[in-house]
Amino acid sequence: MSYLRLPPPEAEPLAARRLFDVVAPGSTYGIGSLPHLSAGQAARFSFDRFDLPTVPSLPRRSPAELAVAQALIGVPGVTLGHYGALAVDCTALDPAATVETDLDGQQFIGLRAFLNEARDRHYDGPVKWQFLGPISVGLALARAGAPSQVAFPVALAAVRSHLVAVQALIDRSLPDSPQLVVLDEPLAGDLTAPDFPLAPDDAIDLLSGAMAVLEPSATVGVHASGEADVATLLAAGPHVLSIPASRSLLSVVGYLDRFLRGGGWIAWGAVPTGGPIGAGQPRAWQRLAKLFCEMVQAGCDGDLLVRQCFVTSEGGLGSHGTGVAQHVAELLRETALSMQNEATTARFVLGA
Repeated sequence: MSYLRLPPPEAEPLAARRLFDVVAPGSTYGIGSLPHLSAGQAARFSFDRFDLPTVPSLPRRSPAELAVAQALIGVPGVTLGHYGALAVDCTALDPAATVETDLDGQQFIGLRAFLNEARDRHYDGPVKWQFLGPISVGLALARAGAPSQVAFPVALAAVRSHLVAVQALIDRSLPDSPQLVVLDEPLAGDLTAPDFPLAPDDAIDLLSGAMAVLEPSATVGVHASGEADVATLLAAGPHVLSIPASRSLLSVVGYLDRFLRGGGWIAWGAVPTGGPIGAGQPRAWQRLAKLFCEMVQAGCDGDLLVRQCFVTSEGGLGSHGTGVAQHVAELLRETALSMQNEATTARFVLGA
């Protein structure tokens, strides 16, 4: 794919080194939404169940906390309905217009509950939060009727504005806590489709433009679900790549190995969340170990695979019950402990 331009390996930015220095290989964090109706309970769950406490979004509590609603709040020309539906006045959309980020609104109750819980615990460790990325926000606007040449610049302006506001609030509330910020691009799997409204180079620039507002002070990652175009995502320059643990990645082992050698970390979606989650599934760490063994056999550095990784679910848990969310967190913790065990790590690296 000649259009791809992977950034050369560089020294890690100070913010990334600050985070990576304080997290253990195989640390767990949450992906996206939680099913709780109580923001306080969700915040406590996040602190109790994840190695990196994760700011929860709670769309079951209120559609205002849907990812697209959070991303487009305060954008002139966009009205959000009671159930999260978008109404777009295309004539009022303007990439240069000021975007108002109301962190006191319904869209950010989960964030405020999280910060209150951190204060009550006197917490000063690393935290993780996520936000819908500009590619997916732009597609939402385009599907609501906005022309592509307007939708994507408006999306970038909105995402950048909100990212700066949320990052600043967390920094004021938790000044000693390194932040991992992951841009969620659930629609990135369609990037190379012939009818995708953005050229791959433009998608790379859009994503890297959103990351740039955070990189001086936070570690920035990108999350994609399904069969994402990994090479294009890496070309945007994230510090962390969050992807499902799938054998399809064997076709891009070279890209992943170069990313790891350049100091990047991979967050492995080890627990599927797209359907029913039962106790009878094979252990997440066994599936991940098998994938790692195959990647090592394909030429990937096994030591970097286990030293520069997080463990997550594939996606959010908002559509499941709280009991399932607890079960998934337990599976993730089991996987993390297995990866941190020397004997198990040897199996990952050597393919035993």
